[in-house]
Amino acid sequence: MDVPVISAQKRKEILEALRRGTVPRRGLEELAVGLNGFEKTVDEMLEHVEAGNAAFKAIRGDYGCGKTFFSRWIQERAKQRNFAAAEVQISETETPLHRLETIYRRLVERLNLAGTREGAFRDVIDSWFYALEEDVIAAGASEATLREETDKLMEKRLGEVARTAPAFSAVLRAYRRALAEGDTETAEGLIAWLGGQPNVAAKVKRAAGIKGEIDHKSATTFLQGLLTVLRDSGNGGLVLVLDEVETLQRVRGDVREKSLNALRQLLDELDSGRFPGLVLVITGTPIFFDGPQGIKKSQPLAQRLATEFQQDNRFDNPRAPQIRLMPFKHESLVEIGQKVRRIFVSGLADGERVLAKVDDDVISSLASGIAGRLGGDVGLAPRIFLKKLVTELLDVVELHQGFNPREHYKPVITGEELNDAERTAVAAASPDDIQIDL
Repeated sequence: MDVPVISAQKRKEILEALRRGTVPRRGLEELAVGLNGFEKTVDEMLEHVEAGNAAFKAIRGDYGCGKTFFSRWIQERAKQRNFAAAEVQISETETPLHRLETIYRRLVERLNLAGTREGAFRDVIDSWFYALEEDVIAAGASEATLREETDKLMEKRLGEVARTAPAFSAVLRAYRRALAEGDTETAEGLIAWLGGQPNVAAKVKRAAGIKGEIDHKSATTFLQGLLTVLRDSGNGGLVLVLDEVETLQRVRGDVREKSLNALRQLLDELDSGRFPGLVLVITGTPIFFDGPQGIKKSQPLAQRLATEFQQDNRFDNPRAPQIRLMPFKHESLVEIGQKVRRIFVSGLADGERVLAKVDDDVISSLASGIAGRLGGDVGLAPRIFLKKLVTELLDVVELHQGFNPREHYKPVITGEELNDAERTAVAAASPDDIQIDL
């Protein structure tokens, strides 16, 4: 069996995420199953955005279909083209969609580039200033005029952003001045304010001549500024994922109306050309797109996202506003299990022993058993299946020479490890242990 070439760090990140029952943030190309039909469309979309345009895509699918995986796969693919990416989970309390200042703050907190972790905002700003200085030096600026000429070029590059939100460029100027003077505390405070953080000290704000905090209206302009900085630094653009937008169905009617209107406005501004370089991706369940408490509450939004799906998903059009993800089938579950096994043994000296004990039959039996206990719904099985495959089979076989899955392993699903959708499928009245056959 071919073993993939994968770095030790990436292998560790993938396996640790699967042990926690979560979607890895890196290395998804190593796990992708059934996404070949989307590669061309996603690449076309990214090329369109690289040319100075914007794009939008809605990803729909029931729980377990891989919406989060797919959105992170898009991010990974974009970062290979030098895009930045950020993922924001929509939450009624922490990141309500109708308050774009909270979306902007989370975006900045989770901003990342290829080879970086979340929190790359300051690195992006510093890289931009370095690029500006290189340009003014190339244009003949002397050391004495470098700061002044760089500030002028910054204002020119920011263009409309500097005119409609002068605080954006004012903070950048003050940040650069604080760095030059060695005032690290002020510089860090200014970057925090620019990223939408509340409770920045008043003395830090005075250094830039600003007051208050970023609000809903200014957040959209600051997003423009961030896109300008990214593009001017040589990045392809920004992929922003708004995950779990179906939570809007559970909020108060007035809040839902405001949130749907905010989403509609974002789409309108994408079309108007306000956000060149932005790929906006949302994820949601089918009932959010088709049900009475979802986007149908906003007729203009429903019209924008309307996509007709035929019964046979083989002929879906991935260029349409919505992409439909179908539930996992048994074969797909086994295939991703085999991929995880290959990743696992890639870091082992005695990988052949693990391969022999956790063979295809064991993986297939585990997949069938877990799906059977989840009401026969294979689509709900991937998270629990992969968690158990890594923690209860692959890890244990590696650690214990005498362990044989067929003799010593009796997989059990406990109520505590299930989420709401999985618990409903099991239809267990209590969190008692549920044994399954391997």
